[in-house]
Amino acid sequence: MSANPLVKNFIVEGNIGAGKSTFLRLIDEQLPVQIVYEPLDQWQQAASGENLLDHFYKDTKRWAYTFQSYAFITRVMQQQKKQQETGALLQVLERSVYSDRYCFAKNCFEMGTMTPLEWALYQEWFDWLVTTYAQRPNGFIYLRTTPEKCFSRLKKRARAEEEIIPLSYLESLHTKHEQWLIDKSAIASYLQNTPVLVLEADVEFETNPEIMEHYLAQIADFMQVCRNVQVSTSAQRSSL
Repeated sequence: MSANPLVKNFIVEGNIGAGKSTFLRLIDEQLPVQIVYEPLDQWQQAASGENLLDHFYKDTKRWAYTFQSYAFITRVMQQQKKQQETGALLQVLERSVYSDRYCFAKNCFEMGTMTPLEWALYQEWFDWLVTTYAQRPNGFIYLRTTPEKCFSRLKKRARAEEEIIPLSYLESLHTKHEQWLIDKSAIASYLQNTPVLVLEADVEFETNPEIMEHYLAQIADFMQVCRNVQVSTSAQRSSL
């Protein structure tokens, strides 16, 4: 099934432990949007009930290509499934195939846990899948968080698969997010002009209603501006 051009989607991005799930829950309570969470259950209960996420963290070199490929495929499946169930035309997603590509998979290759051949195959699969099935984002919402704060939150939530994640891994992922969303370095041409709303997320927004209210107002304005730009651009193209 190809992407539905009527569906508008915004993607919440950020490092591991940036607070994305909490942030999305608060958005869901306040804004009329459909929330699409990461397909974590599918990663933890893959074929034969195996925990693919756990395999990835415990033996990254063996499982990097397998997990990263499965991750971006299940993201697309999850988004389309949710849209079909409700017919929602405005979605907010937890991460995307783009963070898979520009942050996590790229990091695996640079760390040497994905071979040059695997990286080439991954990019080939990625380009085909995104071109054929993925919904292009109307905007990114970047929860910008220091690696140290992410590490602290990660330890606090104590997810079993993440116990062995070192601070250095979060630092590397932080750099990748900055290169992609802030510098827009070495990314696909169709993403160069995709708007990015940056929210400084070291603050504990869940327990600070004033800050969360401010963030929600920024998000609502950001969505409206992005959607208006999209409509204006489409109109201009149709008149050519």
